[in-house]
Amino acid sequence: MTMTPDLLFNLRNNFYLGAFQAAINNSDIANLTEDDSIERDCLVYKSYIALGSYQLVINEVDSSAATPLQAVKLLASYLLSPDNKESAISSIREWLDDAAIGNNPILRLIAGTIFMHEQDYNEALKYTNTGGSMELYALNVQIFLKMHRADYAEKQLRVMQQIDEDHTLTQLATAWVNLAVGGSKIQEAYLIFQDFSEKYQITNLILNGKAVCCMHMGNFDEAESLLLEALNKDAKDRETLANLVVCSLHLGKSASRLLSQLKLADPEHMLLKRGSTAEENFDRALQTVG
Repeated sequence: MTMTPDLLFNLRNNFYLGAFQAAINNSDIANLTEDDSIERDCLVYKSYIALGSYQLVINEVDSSAATPLQAVKLLASYLLSPDNKESAISSIREWLDDAAIGNNPILRLIAGTIFMHEQDYNEALKYTNTGGSMELYALNVQIFLKMHRADYAEKQLRVMQQIDEDHTLTQLATAWVNLAVGGSKIQEAYLIFQDFSEKYQITNLILNGKAVCCMHMGNFDEAESLLLEALNKDAKDRETLANLVVCSLHLGKSASRLLSQLKLADPEHMLLKRGSTAEENFDRALQTVG
C-alpha cells in the first residue's frame, strides 16, 4: 500500500509551532484536493489572525466561502473588537445548532477557541469534548489545564499518543502536561522544546516554552536570555512580555517598563488582572490599617 504524501504537513507544522509568516509564505501548494485547499486556506487565515491581521481575513473571506472558512472569519471578527463579541458568539451558536454543519471539526475548533477566550471552559468542552481531530484533542488538553484538571488533560493526551505519538501537537501537548505536573517532568518538557528548536525554525512559541521550563527549574538567567531573543523577534508578543515580567522579578530587576509594554500589547492579560487585584487588595489592606 503506497502512502499518499501529506502535502500540508509543513504548513501545519509551521502553524502549530508559531512560524506564522513562514506558513503564509509557503502556502502555495500544488495538486491539493478541495478539502485540502479549504484546510490550507484555514491555516493561512489562522496564521494571519495569529499575527493580528484580523481585518485582512474579514475582507478576504466572502459569504460564499466554505463553512470552515466562515468560522475562521468569525474568529477574526470576534478578536477584532469587543463590540463584535456578542454577534460572533450568537452566530457561532446558531451554526453549531445547524444539523448540516454543526459537527464540522473546524467549526467546533473555532467555537472551543472562542469560549476558551471567554473563559467559559464548560461551554467550550461542549463542542470540543468529542474530539475527532488532533487540533481538537490538543485544544481539550489546553482547556483541561486551564481548569486545573491535569488528570483529564493526561487522559486526552493518551488518546493523542495512541493516534500518533510523534505528531507535533502530541509532542506539544506532552510538554504542556509535563509543565502542569511539574517536578522531574519539567526536564522532559524542556527536551521537547529543545528537540523542536533543533529540527525546525526557532519561533517565539519554542523560545517561550524553553524559558518557562528554565524558570520552573530555577534557571532564571537562561530563561531571560531566551526571552530576550524572543522579544527581538516580536517586541509586542504578549506571552514573551508576561514571562519576562515574571523572570525579571525573580532576578530582582525592575519590570515596570515591561509591564507598560504588556498593558499596551494586551490590556486584558491575566498577569495584569492578577497584578491589579493584588494592588487593590494591598490598598484595601492599607486603608483598614489606617
